[in-house]
Amino acid sequence: MRNRGFTIIELVITVGIISLLATAAVPSAQLVYQRERESELRVSLRTIRAAIDAYKRASDSGRIKKELDKSGYPPDLQSLVDGVDDAASAKEGVKIYFLRRLPRDPFWPDATTPAADTWGLRSYSSPPDDPQPGDDVYDVHSRSSRTGLNGVPYRDW
Repeated sequence: MRNRGFTIIELVITVGIISLLATAAVPSAQLVYQRERESELRVSLRTIRAAIDAYKRASDSGRIKKELDKSGYPPDLQSLVDGVDDAASAKEGVKIYFLRRLPRDPFWPDATTPAADTWGLRSYSSPPDDPQPGDDVYDVHSRSSRTGLNGVPYRDW
């Protein structure tokens, strides 16, 4: 009676084919992962920038008290979440909120860092080619030193 089963050569060939397919799939999976993180970065930047612009509009329309020597941009990112007093409201203690929560920079390596500390900040008085934090938050950028799939550093997005 003949034994049923696989020979050692058949097993070696099968393992070789599977490892070849796995080797081809790993770079593709890494590319998909990086694209997902880049998409998350785009959405986070748009969300924060839209909230900063809404704060500025509210400041310019008189809904937020502004000192004469200030730009009208938020003093920090956390104030977008915590809210600010509505100067146009007749009731005391009414606040205007611009974000429910502050998104994190998806390329920040430490998950325990508060979300506000993961972003690079640019103040209104800072030049665009050398963004520096200051008295207000005019813009945000990723602090990652990596470059995107499009060839542009994440810092410049």
